[in-house]
Amino acid sequence: MPVFERYLSVWVALAIIAGLGLGQIAPALVNFLASLEYGSINFVVAVLIWFMVYPMMVGVDFTSLARVHERPKGLIITLTVNWLIKPFTMAALGVLFFDYLFAPLIEPGTAGQYIAGMILLGAAPCTAMVFVWSQLTKGDPNYTLVQVSLNDVIMIFAYAPIVALLLGVTDITVPWETLVLSVVLYIVVPLSAGVITRMYMTRGARTPAEGEARVTAYTARIKPFSIIGLLATVVLLFGFQGEVILERPLIILIIAIPLLIQSYGMFAVAYWAAKAWRVPHKVAAPCAMIGTSNFFELAVAVAIGLFGLNSIAALVTVVGVLVEVPVMLSLVWFANRTKHWFPLEETAIRGSKPREQS
Repeated sequence: MPVFERYLSVWVALAIIAGLGLGQIAPALVNFLASLEYGSINFVVAVLIWFMVYPMMVGVDFTSLARVHERPKGLIITLTVNWLIKPFTMAALGVLFFDYLFAPLIEPGTAGQYIAGMILLGAAPCTAMVFVWSQLTKGDPNYTLVQVSLNDVIMIFAYAPIVALLLGVTDITVPWETLVLSVVLYIVVPLSAGVITRMYMTRGARTPAEGEARVTAYTARIKPFSIIGLLATVVLLFGFQGEVILERPLIILIIAIPLLIQSYGMFAVAYWAAKAWRVPHKVAAPCAMIGTSNFFELAVAVAIGLFGLNSIAALVTVVGVLVEVPVMLSLVWFANRTKHWFPLEETAIRGSKPREQS
C-alpha cells in the first residue's frame, strides 16, 4: 500500500486544518466558490468529485460478472450486508444517537442532517479502496473484482431508492430530482467514462493479461488525481463549516462514535458469517472488508448535492473519510492474525474448480 494512501487519514486531517484556516483567512474566496452552483450542484465540487471517482471506475471490469456464479458464498454475504443490513443499521444508529443520546449536545432541529449524512454513507458500499484492503489481506483479486463490479451495477439502481426510503422514514424531505441527478453525475457518468476508457486501453491487446496491464499502468498514473480531488473537497467543506467546528470542536467526536460502532459491527457480522459458512480466508477477508467500508466519495458528493456545501450532512460524510482509513487498517491487522480460523482453500472447494463446498 503506497505511503500516501496508508496515511490518508493524516492528509485528511491536514486538509481539515487547511480548510478551517482558509475559512478564517479568506472567507470571500470561500463564499465565491460556494456561489458557483446550479440546481444545488456546485461546479467546483462536481469537478473535484469526478477527479475522485473516475480513476476508481476505470478499474471496474464488468466482464468479470460472467464469473458471478463461481464461489457464491462470499458474494451472498457481501450483498446481504451491503444492501439488506448496512443501510438500515446506519439509519438506526443515526436515529438512536442524534434523536436521543446526543440530542442535548447538538443544535435543536439539526438531528435530521446528522442522520441523513449517516444514511448517505451507509447506502454507498466501497468500490476502489477495497482492492487495497483485499491486497493487504492476501485476498483473491479476481473474486474481489467480481464483488466490486456487481456492487457497482446494483448501486446504479438501488442507491437512490434506498436513500429515499430511509430519508422518508426519518421524516426528511426527499428531493428526488437532486438525488437522481447526483446518482447520474457521480455514478453513471464516471462509470461510463471508466468503461469507455477501459475499452480503449485494452483495444488491440494480444492477451487479456496485456490489456489488464495497460489499464493498471494507466490507473496508477491518474490515481493521485483521485486523492487530490478528495483532499481539495475536504478543504472546501471545512472552509464552509469552520465557524461551526471552531465554536464546537467536539462535533467531530460526536459524529465519529456511531460511525465507529457501525464499521466494527458490520465487519463482525460479515466475518462471523464467513467463518460459520467455512468460506476460505482469501475470500472471507475481502468479503468482510467490502461489507464494512463505504464509497465515501459518492456519499460526500450526494450530501453536497442534497443539502449544500456547508451542511451538517456533508460534514458527517467527510468525518466518515477521516474515520474509515484507520478503522480499515485495524481490521486488516485483525484479519491477517485470524487467518487460522478459516479452512484452507483446498478443503473449502472440491477438485480444481473454483467452486465452494456446499
